[in-house]
Amino acid sequence: MFTGIIESIGRIRALEPVGGDVRLHIDTGTLDMQSVVLGESIAVSGVCLTVIAFDTASFAADVSNETLSRTTLGGLRPGSAVNLERAMRADSRFGGHMVSGHVDGVGEVVSVGEDARSQRWRFRVPTQLARYIAEKGSVCIEGTSLTVNAVEGSEFEVNLVPHTVAHTNFGELGTGAPVNIEVDLVARYLERLVAAHGIGDSGFGIR
Repeated sequence: MFTGIIESIGRIRALEPVGGDVRLHIDTGTLDMQSVVLGESIAVSGVCLTVIAFDTASFAADVSNETLSRTTLGGLRPGSAVNLERAMRADSRFGGHMVSGHVDGVGEVVSVGEDARSQRWRFRVPTQLARYIAEKGSVCIEGTSLTVNAVEGSEFEVNLVPHTVAHTNFGELGTGAPVNIEVDLVARYLERLVAAHGIGDSGFGIR
């Protein structure tokens, strides 16, 4: 589990073909690697990956064809910037929202505009994900926990404060860029719970 609070901007060192899929080698920037252990999880631009090798400044992780095809990881190149977050500990502060690291789909940057000292970003998501995105709700974009400001159909807007732009890979993205989207876990599981009980079930009082 993650919180969507990015700890470092990493860089793709190499994409190594291995047995039909890919092994990513990632330079970790300022990420604290001192207590990392083999097999732990690190979110790479919102995608939960397993550490299979590491040193003080980098780590390697295998990425399946399924993940390559359903996230932005398949389009990465050496030098690409990625957002990094280690899995949260039980005694961690919970600064963002509950993030699983399981990407629901790939969205697209529609526009970026100035909004005082912040930037207002507009994204488009696949139609099947739009119903999970609500005004003033949470959404995870490229592994970053953000608050939704406005929703219009399959498009929505968020504000990025200067700190977020400077300390994530958003500073290197622009209009048309693909981004990993993970919708709010609460919305996803609430839908399943309601569907399992049927619309109008007396246990929920939904009409």
